[in-house]
Amino acid sequence: MIKTVLVVCIGNICRSPMAEGLLKQDLPDINVVSAGLAALTGQPAEPYAVELMRDRGVDITGHRAQQLSRSMATSADLILVMDNTQRQEIQRLYPATTGRVFRMGELGKFDVPDPFREARPAFENALQLIQRGVAAWVPRIQALR
Repeated sequence: MIKTVLVVCIGNICRSPMAEGLLKQDLPDINVVSAGLAALTGQPAEPYAVELMRDRGVDITGHRAQQLSRSMATSADLILVMDNTQRQEIQRLYPATTGRVFRMGELGKFDVPDPFREARPAFENALQLIQRGVAAWVPRIQALR
């Protein structure tokens, strides 16, 4: 049964806030949170991320980056990351998460590249990949509620 989904990237200001916003929109009955492996703690989401999400009717202006913690990782039923390096790092830090950490693009066999400090097209590309991942994960998560 999936009650909590944790989305993780590096800084928790670009990819994971966008993914969190989309998952919250599609899964209103699931607790969805995000964090970073090297979070820029307290920082808001990047302006391009906020703008792109607003264009899709999702408000992430209240987002503030937070560092991934043991309690967050171990209490999540499903952890979605952006690439295999992040998956390996989470499983190394928190071995109890093994079997619950997957890439956002796991089902489509793709990673979501980091758009940090890049131009808007990099954020658009990341969001397009995140949307593909969310579209693939939502029905599976709903089936496991």
